[in-house]
Amino acid sequence: MDDDLYGAIKKSPLWRVKEQILRSAPGIGRVSTCALVAQVPELGRLTGRKISALVGVAPFNRDSGTLRGKRAIWGGRATVRHTLYMATLTAIRRSPSIRAFYDRLVAAGKPKKVAHVACMRKLLVRLNAMMRDGATWTEDFSQVTAAA
Repeated sequence: MDDDLYGAIKKSPLWRVKEQILRSAPGIGRVSTCALVAQVPELGRLTGRKISALVGVAPFNRDSGTLRGKRAIWGGRATVRHTLYMATLTAIRRSPSIRAFYDRLVAAGKPKKVAHVACMRKLLVRLNAMMRDGATWTEDFSQVTAAA
């Protein structure tokens, strides 16, 4: 099935452009591309907050009465979230900007899992912006290069 889905992406001109944009990001490979293209067609059309909530990487509160504090991610599209988790492992190793963000959070005392989820959200929001603008990945995201 994976080969069939990837073949369909390669045959469609619209999906091929999406695939090229997504594959330019560190950590995003064939499996991640298939998951994002097939299961998140809204990518590039929603705001960063909405796409994060849709995938399930946005922190939500469960405050009630005097209970306040910790936030947790939940809901959303779990299969995409699982795929994004693995892609972010690679992105933390290969992307200096995401690695610096991860290291900064860990140095500030955040647990490693919390820092990893924050990087997942950052990666997803950047992918969303790339799809919106039709741009490829750059480490300095203020210097966006248009996709051909």
